[in-house]
Amino acid sequence: MKTNKTFMKRLKVSKNGKIKSRATGQNHFNAKEGGRAGLSKKRQNTFVISNKSKSRYITY
Repeated sequence: MKTNKTFMKRLKVSKNGKIKSRATGQNHFNAKEGGRAGLSKKRQNTFVISNKSKSRYITY
């Protein structure tokens, strides 16, 4: 099965196999955010996905 390329562009697989994704809601209107909210959006989140979906979308 082929890898879904548009889905993989939004994810990053770490060395240990963890899947990281970008925080949501950080495209625009960030000037009004507080400091804590702005910093939390810069961090990458761990992406929780079932093994069935992982095998469908992500083929290493």
